[in-house]
Parts: sequence; structure tokens; C-alpha cells
Amino acid sequence: MTDFLDCDIAETRELLKKKELTSVELTTFYLDRIKEHDVELASYLRTTEELAMQMAQEADRRIAMGEDQPLLGVPLGIKDILCTKGVETTCASQILKGFVPPYDATVIGRLKGSGFVHLGRLNMDEFAMGSSTENSSFQVTKNPWDTTRIPGGSSGGSAAAVAAGLCSAALGTDTGGSIRQPAGLCSVVGMKPTYGRVSRYGLIAFASSLDQIGPVTRNVRDCATILRVICGHDPLDSTSIPEPVPDYLASLGREIQGMRIGLPKEYFIEGMDRDVKESVEQSVKILERNGAAIVPVSLPHSEYAVAVYYIICTAEASSNLARYDGVKYGMRVGGKDIIQMYKKTRSAGFGSEVKRRIILGTYVLSSGYYDAYYRKAGQVRTLIRQDFDKAFERCDLIVTPVSPTTAFKIGERTEDPLTMYLSDILTIPVNLAGLPAISVPCGFDATGLPIGMQIIGKPLDESTILQAAFVVEQEIGLNKIPERFRSRGYQS
Repeated sequence: MTDFLDCDIAETRELLKKKELTSVELTTFYLDRIKEHDVELASYLRTTEELAMQMAQEADRRIAMGEDQPLLGVPLGIKDILCTKGVETTCASQILKGFVPPYDATVIGRLKGSGFVHLGRLNMDEFAMGSSTENSSFQVTKNPWDTTRIPGGSSGGSAAAVAAGLCSAALGTDTGGSIRQPAGLCSVVGMKPTYGRVSRYGLIAFASSLDQIGPVTRNVRDCATILRVICGHDPLDSTSIPEPVPDYLASLGREIQGMRIGLPKEYFIEGMDRDVKESVEQSVKILERNGAAIVPVSLPHSEYAVAVYYIICTAEASSNLARYDGVKYGMRVGGKDIIQMYKKTRSAGFGSEVKRRIILGTYVLSSGYYDAYYRKAGQVRTLIRQDFDKAFERCDLIVTPVSPTTAFKIGERTEDPLTMYLSDILTIPVNLAGLPAISVPCGFDATGLPIGMQIIGKPLDESTILQAAFVVEQEIGLNKIPERFRSRGYQS
């Protein structure tokens, strides 16, 4: 007898194909688990029960006809930032409450083509602006390993739901670490693909030159499965890369003999938790024992990454969020004239962190300051990318911690934005450089909180990242659901 919660997507698909399980039964199982556990966890903003059951019934019909797709009948959760036709999509913001998109994001269309089941909308920091999911205007998601602590952000709902077994897997988005950081803090796998590898069409934009969609999964194999479905060129996204998508599953299980792993001295920083540093170092030794060569590399301009990021992302947010004015969609607060209506709507609709970033972004784009801030930030961003290019002349992958600390207490950093921003200090450079990177579980600290290891690759080299991550995962094997969330397991 196998507990269904220990099955990966491929194993679940086998059960569905052999008719040992139906998608309707599977979907009901997850919806029941959400009702049982999410009162405590608050990972879902809302479930889509009626739609989920319709999609499950359709999946069972397709399976009965002999159709075989990698996600056919598999229930997933979706971060509430991806437009989904006929489903309320709010970005966890009051200003978009009640907004129902008339079209699907490209990634949603690809998931539908592969036969997935849409369980519901996952919580997030408002407009993906945050590192803890405390900036959601609706609720605060908790970490399944310790519900007094944050799950990370902005894809905290996605990471928490996957970690607690409230969906088979999920989609998140990553602008400065928003997939990898919560994945690391919740002991799941999270991947940010190369910028342009996954279409952003239908993603509600925060910072357009940084945003990227990716999977949050229980293990590396599931990550490769979903990545294969969502990647690929899209003519609706002008930044989409017209390159063929490899079979990511084929890279899993390959030897890493002779692979060169770079360790950047700048990423093992002062103030980092000792348990974090030691867990990552032990994982590096696993790679070394499997034949990889460890080489020192330097990324000297990374020290400027946080400052550069918070100029570029806020400037782009200021531009992107100008569209929420009470005229076209979402919230509208009346006023005596259109200017007052704009002001009242935006004042009531946006939370404090979103307002902070809009104000900062408007400032750095303003006359007299554009050259001093935004243009200069762009120049330093180029230097950061060049650092990576130079490092990759000496190595195939770069390994770092995901976060300098494990999950902090809820409310601990809400009054200190700068300390909160530093939570992403080790993930931000990857977004600035447009590179692919993964977070894979690599240990726990002395108090039982998860630690993640980040593996960074060359552009479009997700396969090599997955290859190395799989080696670490197979030896450490930490992709387990916390015991408190293991009730009501399905036996097959």
C-alpha cells in the first residue's frame, strides 16, 4: 500500500492510466484536504470547486479515450497573478477584487492543453511585492513547518500549499526570488527559468524585465515535468525566446562526473545562519562525491544587486501599475471629478508596500533623477550579468544558499522594510542577469526549519540545473510533508 501523498506526478498519472484512481476522486481528495488544513495555513485565497470538478470529469473522459498527457487529471494550485478565463484574479489586492479575466494566460492555456485540474487561487504578496506573503491584502499564509513563521514570498501560498500536500504542484512567479525563496523556506523545489523561456502573456506585471513564471513542486522530477509543459516560444510575448524546449526529464539520473561547480565567496556572507552555511556546504560535498569539481568564482558586483533591483523593479512597477485607476477594471471609488476618483481609488485599493514602491519608482523615473538612478542602475545591472558570464567561463553551475536565514516569525520584519528587502539578497542577482536557477531542499536548522540550496545555470541551461539538483535530492531525500499535515492520506 502506497500513501498517495508520497507519489510524484508521474506515479499519480500511472494510477490514473491504470484506472486505479480517477481524477474526480483525486480532486475530491485535495479539496477535502484544503478544507481540513487550510483554515490553519491560509495558502488558498479561494478554491474553484465547481470548475475543478468539471475539469476532473473532462480529464477522466480523455483518459478513458486513451489520451496521455503529462498533467492529465492532475490537480494544481495557481498563484493569483495569472489571468485565468472566468476565474477571479486579484493579485491579492483590493484594487482587483472582483476582476474576472476574459482570457487565459499562455501558461494556463498550456496547462489546460495538458489536462490539468484547477484547484484554486493561491495567496501571495500584493502584486508580488514582498518576501513573506504578509503583504497580501486578504490574509497571511503560514509556514507548514512552523505556523508562527512566514512561508516566504511572494509565492508563499504556492510553496505552503505544495509543502502541506494541498495540491500536486503549483505555479508561482519570480521577480527577485519569489519562487526560490519560499521554496527554500518550505522545503519544496522551486524553479525560476531563464527570462523569456516561459511566456509572460497573461501574467499581471510587476516588473516586466524581471518577472518570470515557474513551477513549485514537491520534487525535481515534478519540476521537470511541469517545466516541459509551460516552456516554449509564444508570439504573444515579444520577450519570449524562439528556441526549442528540451526533454527536461531526460537529464535526470545522468552522472555529473566532471561537472564544474562554482562557489562564489560573495554569497557566503557575514551574518548568514551557521546551519544554512553548513547545510549548503554538505550538499556541495554530495556533488563533489558524485564526481563534480568545485571551483572558486567571484561575482563582485553582487553587493550592489539589492540597490539596483529596488530601483529597477520599483520604476517598472510605477509604470505597470498606472493602469489601475478605477476606469477599466477592478475597484472604483467615486469622486467629484476624475482626478479625485483616481486618487481615492488608488489610495483605497493599494496596500502600503505597493504604495511605497510606486512612490519610489515614480521618484527614480522623474525629471532630473532618471539618469542618476534608473540609467545608472541599468549600467550596474549589465556589470552583474557580465560577472556571471565571466564566472561561467570557469564553471558549469553556481551553487549558493537561497536565503541567509531560515523562516522568520510572522510580524518580525513588517516594520523594517530594509531588513525585509535583504531577505532576497542571494536570489535577486539571478533575476537581474536573466538566468535560470532552482531551489532544492538541502537540510533543516537546529529548530527544524527548512534550508534551501540554490543552483544557478547558464541561459537556457535548465537541464543541467535539474541534473545536479536531482543528484542532491536523491541522496538527501527531504521532499516530505510535515507530519501534522499527513492526515487523511489516500491509500492506493
